Amino acid sequence: MGIAFDKISQTWSLHTADTSYQMQIGPLGYLLHLYYGRRLDESTEYLHLPRDCGFSPNPYELQDEREWSLDTMPQEYSGSNCGDYRLSSIRIETADGISGADLRVKSWEIRRGKYELEGLPSAYAREDDAETLSVILQDEAAALEVELLYGVFYKQNVITRAVRITNRGSAPLYLDKAASGCLDLPFGEWDLLHFHGRYAVERQAERLPVGNSVLSIGSKRGASSHQHNPFLILCEPSATEDSGECYGAMLAYSGSFRMDVEKDQGGSVRLVAGIHDEGFRWKLEPGAQFSCPELILSYTHRGLTALSHDLHRFIREHICRGIYASRPRPVLLNTWEAAYFDFDGEKILRIAKDAKDLGVELLVMDDGWFGHRDDDRTSLGDWTEDSRKLPGGLESLVEKLHMMGLKAGIWLEPEMVSEDSDLYRKHPDWALIMPGRKPQIGRSQLALDLSRPEVVDYLSEMLSALLQRSGVDYIKWDMNRNLTDLYSSELPPDRQGEIAHRYILGVYTLLDRLTREFPRVLFEGCAGGGGRFDAGMLAYCPQIWCSDNTDPIARLNIQYGTSFGYPPATIGAHISASPNHQTGRTTPLETRFCVATAGAFGYELDPGKLSTEEQETIRKQIRDYHSWQPLLDKGDYWRLTDDRGSFVAWQNLASDRSECLVSLVMREAEANPRPLHLRLKGLDPEAVYVLEEQRFPSGTDIKAMKKRCFTGAALMYAGITLPAMRGDYPCAILYLKIQDEK
Repeated sequence: MGIAFDKISQTWSLHTADTSYQMQIGPLGYLLHLYYGRRLDESTEYLHLPRDCGFSPNPYELQDEREWSLDTMPQEYSGSNCGDYRLSSIRIETADGISGADLRVKSWEIRRGKYELEGLPSAYAREDDAETLSVILQDEAAALEVELLYGVFYKQNVITRAVRITNRGSAPLYLDKAASGCLDLPFGEWDLLHFHGRYAVERQAERLPVGNSVLSIGSKRGASSHQHNPFLILCEPSATEDSGECYGAMLAYSGSFRMDVEKDQGGSVRLVAGIHDEGFRWKLEPGAQFSCPELILSYTHRGLTALSHDLHRFIREHICRGIYASRPRPVLLNTWEAAYFDFDGEKILRIAKDAKDLGVELLVMDDGWFGHRDDDRTSLGDWTEDSRKLPGGLESLVEKLHMMGLKAGIWLEPEMVSEDSDLYRKHPDWALIMPGRKPQIGRSQLALDLSRPEVVDYLSEMLSALLQRSGVDYIKWDMNRNLTDLYSSELPPDRQGEIAHRYILGVYTLLDRLTREFPRVLFEGCAGGGGRFDAGMLAYCPQIWCSDNTDPIARLNIQYGTSFGYPPATIGAHISASPNHQTGRTTPLETRFCVATAGAFGYELDPGKLSTEEQETIRKQIRDYHSWQPLLDKGDYWRLTDDRGSFVAWQNLASDRSECLVSLVMREAEANPRPLHLRLKGLDPEAVYVLEEQRFPSGTDIKAMKKRCFTGAALMYAGITLPAMRGDYPCAILYLKIQDEK
């Protein structure tokens, strides 16, 4: 398999199909990082020459060898207060107030299969799909053990990392930082590609050179956030979509996180990623163990697209779980923009009937069906039907939808509570509120203290009964505010720094119970749209609502940034009404369809307000989507342009290269436009592709496109020129298929 140990050089080599990751037990048992890159079958220990770098201290036992310092050697998991002044991976404090971590190899083990993490989502594999390397480091003086876990996925070119920290002493230890992984890149120049944003403008790609400084991205909001995504890429400055060295690093974590990149005095670059350390302090009792979230690493020398392909396949095959990890998702219609809070059962059934007539398969009743919730100021926590709106209850509504031939879904926000709710009046101590202070209020709601097991148990029992009783097929799981006022009455003063992480562990426990009990229910993640779009949530929710912004032109950049790490099948994308409810922009229905097919497809509008022509268009859209769905869900996604030009184009290609869907959207109308030219990617150069369908706006002159058969080589090397399109935000869709030899 993929892990080998050389006893002579004391070197591990972790091999995937195309990559190698090497580390070595160095002097005094320090674990040194040697290499991560293209596949090699020999040791690279020769690369790292000791050097005397002024004011870089030496371990006491090597005090006469001034050229050897932890401050200059590449580390596999950096300690603290021990002579390495670069980014630390761990900080501890003993009961005596001593701070530091000096870690040396104690033991190691190679085993078949993939490790698991207690209480945390992580990648899964069959025994023959992966191997695990466990290396235990210890700090004898602090009675501390740190187990480094490596999961090697040979076919997927992915190495996962995780850390377990154990107190082997007789007194408590305090963790002030516990990173999931450290990666040192001793040589080369690198750019940082990360994905920032804000509410309704998530995951905007930004590329920065890594200079002599520390670049930091992260979230202190209790969620992975709209502002930064827990995924970054380090790539060569010359790297493009099609060439160049690229490293991807993605945390499978949904809470406050931090990813730091530092270029040191010697030109080495270090990445440290894990739970955000600000406000974090974990009391580790004697014998207790702390598990850090998983870090997913991938490398390629073939550019950004190849990196995305490896990560997409890995997430689809080893992160997403349950029947919907591989099953086609139903085309849904969500009632939010159709009705907001203003609906009753009769209106829902009217919308459902109209939706069914168009070909929709799942009707989702969004916010407003419970308590006395006519706006967003009340009733969170009271998950019982509003009898004014649903006099027969959920069971009656779901039964009627099922009789129509529709699946039924509902919106929930289980992690939150309104002050105006029966739950809050009964259990005010269940909310995150600091004693003696008025809490910060977000959207007129408070966060429940999911660090408390009894709160998680209550929600689990209540939601289980609701799902069992109602028979719903889908849950939209929302979270519409970030965490503040972090205080739990159930934790002593020296454990208050654990609340934010315990909250996320509570979320995972709740989701794990429900998804196991209701394996046929499709859970879609949401946090004010894309405020918690991460691999941790994807372990329970195989799709996540990408953004509350449904404007297709705004979505181009949002979905472009998201595509670098996350596969299209996980990206919730809907056609909404025009003018758009967020931006007021008017766009063609076909353009909204084109953009929404780049994700898990659905609608967010009132079908009864559509014209007869629009209704017929949607019927055709749904038929087309179903015919393309295997290609869209399981094929490879190629970015044909960046996000800055006058048009954006992308391509979905079947894994066997037999069929291809090309999509293009114009963002700027131009007088006297330049030729609209594209080069396709990844095709079989020797095959002949037939242009089976071409869709352009009405009035487009397509007479010039007489040629309908092309070799893959021609489409990739010479490309294809499309006719000029006029009007506001037009789009083009091309479907090509390899010519039948018959």
